[in-house]
Amino acid sequence: MEPNVLAFIALCNEFCSRLESVCSGEPTERGEFVASMLNYIPRLYISATDLRTLPSIDAEDEYMTDSWAIESVLDEDYYEAIRRGVESVMGEDDVYLEVFEEDMKYSDTPISASISEGLADMFQVLYNFIETVRDAPTERLQPALTTIKEDFGHYWSRIACNLLRALNHIRYNDSDN
Repeated sequence: MEPNVLAFIALCNEFCSRLESVCSGEPTERGEFVASMLNYIPRLYISATDLRTLPSIDAEDEYMTDSWAIESVLDEDYYEAIRRGVESVMGEDDVYLEVFEEDMKYSDTPISASISEGLADMFQVLYNFIETVRDAPTERLQPALTTIKEDFGHYWSRIACNLLRALNHIRYNDSDN
């Protein structure tokens, strides 16, 4: 297995563990949490981008056609617990204005987004990926990697960038920091 793949899997696991710790009842200070997310998200972005150098999977591969690639194992209650835990830590700073939303160009009013929902969305993608590859045979890893890098390009790369902007604003414009 390539080192960048191992590093990506380990980083996904660390990110998910950090978010799980928020809803586990451990006291979490907002400034420390924001700093940790500003540490994880760019590294996840870079690591996922590096996955793009992996060879493509043939669409006829038996593992790609058995709808196995990434199993959806995260249930709605756990997703919601993560989202609420982050929302609790972020408080009034959870909501931010979204300027890169496609509908924004047709709207006269600002469109808001939430840090907690964005992080929970990333958590869902990465948690499902980790749970899928945890004990999977090596030949099933490549289809999961192909799926996660496609999901990155089409979905969660945008979320990561938007979260970085909002978290960066909190970190460097908050009078408490």
